[in-house]
Amino acid sequence: MFFQKAMKDSKKIIRMAIFSICVVAMSLGTTIADAGPLMNRIEKGKTIRLGFANEVPWAYPGENNKPLGFANAITIGILEEMGYTDIEPVVTEWGGLIPGLKANRFDIITGGMYILNSRCQNVAFSEPIGKFGDAFIVPKGNPKGIHNYQDIKNKKAIFVTGAGYNSVEAAKKEGVPDKNIMTVPGPTEVLATVRVGRADAGGLTYFTALNIAKEANGAVDVTNPADLPPWTLAYVGIGFRFEDTDFMEKFNAARARYLGSEKMFEAVKQYGYTENQLPGDVTTEWACKNR
Repeated sequence: MFFQKAMKDSKKIIRMAIFSICVVAMSLGTTIADAGPLMNRIEKGKTIRLGFANEVPWAYPGENNKPLGFANAITIGILEEMGYTDIEPVVTEWGGLIPGLKANRFDIITGGMYILNSRCQNVAFSEPIGKFGDAFIVPKGNPKGIHNYQDIKNKKAIFVTGAGYNSVEAAKKEGVPDKNIMTVPGPTEVLATVRVGRADAGGLTYFTALNIAKEANGAVDVTNPADLPPWTLAYVGIGFRFEDTDFMEKFNAARARYLGSEKMFEAVKQYGYTENQLPGDVTTEWACKNR
């Protein structure tokens, strides 16, 4: 009798031990499954690869590709808030940012990227870090009187903008024919195309347009962002792979603490970012649906 009871107790203990091992294994399996590629890189001691283009004053390379611009400054500030400082800058053309992220050449992309419905199909965006408008650069004096997309359409003007820029979609939405839209690699080429007369107007973010006009020494004017449709006012997010939403959630939590702080404004003041650019209560979910 005693022997039978001992055997039953032993079997019970073994079953409980096996159950406990299974629970632990399942728990570990869930943790591994939930961890995205970026967290795995960090846990292995690898760098966080920060992808950006040459978009002054948003995000651009300095000496030795040092990440400059307010989008980079805010991103790095948030990462430091999270305790991460081992960051590797990777510079590419604007049109290569999203493809490069999807191809695992970067872990995070900045650049001042607008949160648009079309981009939300390919990129997981953080909560917004700012709100911004667009503008045109036009030859000095704006001889054709171009202030918005309808002017381009009605005057059969040629419009130039960067490959992958939101203004390509905006122009088409406003009815500008494809044949009247030129795309070039970036802001420098947009300026050059307008200056030599190959295009009548160049579409850029307002901040970029101001910087380009300054570099052009008075050769071009910048139109008023308020002349463009209200729906072109956009919100900027930081881009992640969909597989890294675990990391992005932590990034968003740190963003809520950092954005609008005295420390943040100290980091971005040299680039012209002010309280006027803070995104308010607008969420990425809203921007993905409405932009």
